[in-house]
Amino acid sequence: MAWRVIGHPVALVGGLRSLLIQSLHPLAMAGVANHSDYQRRPLERLRGTAAYVAATTFGSHAEAHAAAARVRKVHEKVRGIDKVTGKPYSADDPDTQLWVHCVEWHSFLAAHRALSSAPLNDREQDQYIAEGVRVAALLGVPEAIVPRSRAELRAYFARVRPSLCVSEAAREAIDFVLAPPLQLKTLAFQLPMRLNARAAAPLVPRHLRALAGIELHPSDYAAMAAVMAGAPALRLPLFRNAPAFIVGKKTADLGLRAMRLRAA
Repeated sequence: MAWRVIGHPVALVGGLRSLLIQSLHPLAMAGVANHSDYQRRPLERLRGTAAYVAATTFGSHAEAHAAAARVRKVHEKVRGIDKVTGKPYSADDPDTQLWVHCVEWHSFLAAHRALSSAPLNDREQDQYIAEGVRVAALLGVPEAIVPRSRAELRAYFARVRPSLCVSEAAREAIDFVLAPPLQLKTLAFQLPMRLNARAAAPLVPRHLRALAGIELHPSDYAAMAAVMAGAPALRLPLFRNAPAFIVGKKTADLGLRAMRLRAA
């Protein structure tokens, strides 16, 4: 199920949705704000995240564990005191990692459910969520605390909801995802990213949009329609390598390899 969901072209919309929601967790956002250069190198940061998702979803055991080891090494340096809550934060903290995983894994499903022509049924959705437990465990999250079904995921989000907030750093991150500054040298990257980001905005739950101050416009629904119309074309031989421009060739190749295996 993970291959089916994350291998779909609309997964990029899910990834952008996850960035919007993940920023609302103050400790997770503190790590990004104080230790990431996403505003200076957005394409490189996106490709790094996409490479990890591809390796842990489509790669071999060796590729998945190697990718996780690289991330854990980076996480060792991400720690400090959050200025918003006054609490210590660490990228190695299982609770913070659980938030990042749950939002990301669910966001891929939310995009697939809303934008694909063949969404998963209830049983398949639960299977997809259960498959994510092994991915979360790669970074040290105890499997026992990772949601394994839609019901468990809803209960988890309900528990975390009171701790969410919009810090100044979160506001900047949300604005950057929805409308990154346009630069001529990266225009070919930024325009499709803006389209996918605007398509992601309506997929954020209403109460979180209100918290984040995300206002919807008719153009957001037009972006959703454009993504839905364009996604099937990305499966055609002529356009199949188009995602490599954004996520990188190695990442795209992993996804294509998994799709061929599933088709066989």
